[in-house]
Amino acid sequence: MSLSDEERRSLEELERDLASSDPDLDLQLKSGRPRGAVARSVFGVLAVLAGFAMVIAGIITQLVLVGVVGFLLAGTGAYLLFSRMVLRRRTRRHDESKPD
Repeated sequence: MSLSDEERRSLEELERDLASSDPDLDLQLKSGRPRGAVARSVFGVLAVLAGFAMVIAGIITQLVLVGVVGFLLAGTGAYLLFSRMVLRRRTRRHDESKPD
């Protein structure tokens, strides 16, 4: 179903307003790539999974270096996943303890 000319103009106007009011969101929507917390979570999960796979491969092949690299990769992925949560929790506690 296609848009009428009036709907298309209205949509283009909304897009321009969004681009001027929030350029970061506009860039994120145009690029289609995850940014910020979403990107950290996605990369963190992928790193943890790849790290565990490397640890298992290191055990199977009996190559210590592969297992160590896999462990470090999994640790880095866990850091990416959980560092944002801890920071958010600390910030929230700090904000709650401030008197108004």
